[in-house]
Amino acid sequence: MLRAISLACLSVCAAQSATAQQREGLDLSATMRLRYEAIDNQLRVGFDPSDTLVNLRTTLLASYREGPLTLTAELWDSRVWGDDPGTPVSTGEVNTFELVQVHAAWRTGIGKTRVTLQGGRFTLNIGSRRLVAADDYRNTTNGYTGLRAEIAAPGGVSATAVYVLPQQRRPDDNAALRRGRVEWDHEGFDQVLWGGTLAKAKAIGPVSVEASFFHLGERDTPGRSTRDRSLNTWGGRVMRDPAAGKADFEVEAFHQSGTVSASAAANAARLPVSASFVHADLGYTLTDSWKTRLSLEYDRASGDRAGGRYGRFDTLFGMRRADLAPAGLYNAVGRANIVSFGPRIETAPSKRVDLTATWHAMWLAERTDSFSTTGIRDASGRAGSFAGNQFDARLRWWVRPERLRFEWTGVVLAKGRFLRDAPNAPRGGTTVYNSLNLTASF
Repeated sequence: MLRAISLACLSVCAAQSATAQQREGLDLSATMRLRYEAIDNQLRVGFDPSDTLVNLRTTLLASYREGPLTLTAELWDSRVWGDDPGTPVSTGEVNTFELVQVHAAWRTGIGKTRVTLQGGRFTLNIGSRRLVAADDYRNTTNGYTGLRAEIAAPGGVSATAVYVLPQQRRPDDNAALRRGRVEWDHEGFDQVLWGGTLAKAKAIGPVSVEASFFHLGERDTPGRSTRDRSLNTWGGRVMRDPAAGKADFEVEAFHQSGTVSASAAANAARLPVSASFVHADLGYTLTDSWKTRLSLEYDRASGDRAGGRYGRFDTLFGMRRADLAPAGLYNAVGRANIVSFGPRIETAPSKRVDLTATWHAMWLAERTDSFSTTGIRDASGRAGSFAGNQFDARLRWWVRPERLRFEWTGVVLAKGRFLRDAPNAPRGGTTVYNSLNLTASF
């Protein structure tokens, strides 16, 4: 708690001096986000049926620019209060006093082509962010250590390539997490991610195209067992950006191959992987002053089934909030063994207020595998495949533009047959989740 208060004071001091120092090439900024969240009829297996949690996320960013060179450092402090032994607290909620970013970037040009080279510790948001992202809703973020190159060429051609060691948040044992112990995150060649994207804006009229490939390699280290994932994920995306009075769309698909161990045991059998994911949406933006966009969305992530191949899609380090549902105490619906379909509405009544609401009917892609990220499973398949209907809404209001923003997120999941009848499904009725967020930017 003392560290959080100290960091908050440092953030305020940094904000006060930022204007003067920007003239010298130094830019300092900070954020603090306070969240209260509550859930009734928890959907995930093994946790309290009803729960509340207070999250605090504080960041301090320093950036110095001199000509083509930029030096950046960013400190994150993420912690929680109000938890008990049955509260789902993990490295998704707690990561105290961590330098998530410490890197140098060099920007140059070759003719009309712009090139950026980056090395060190940094965050990443690549392409659609469904495979590699710095999750914003979650209390902690994903960091990566290594090299990144970006190219922007004439004609709307762009490319991103990375070779990184994903930062594995530490500590990750239950007791240390709940105490908020400070420990440097681990990066090493026991987990390596490399690959990238190649894109062309307006390749076919207003339609942009993108191709992607990422390889994740993972192995055991002393005292830590893994599934020894060796995954190749190939993807392609076509999209037309939203515009007032016009239809838009996006289709993205991934195929995943490679190998994975049947369990984390040292002598576990190796299984070939064949998994897939597809996202599609079709929308239309009205010409009203609220910039209302209506759309229909479809997502399908494969699940595992008998037959000697591993079929459960692995989203690697992708975000979930934009497509599916929030993390936090809810964290039940992700990009694994799910079929989801339904409408979305997005609107902005003013420059300070925006609202998003969705309704998604959800099924299991494979009825004998666990549903999404809930841990609920019926190995016999007799509970069926219909999971239920999820209603998700978000309201954001800039109390003070650019400085203070309020956000409410609410989710209601009306359980279908599977979530009621599966042998290990938590008892209780409709799942209700709410979170209240207040973010200050300095």
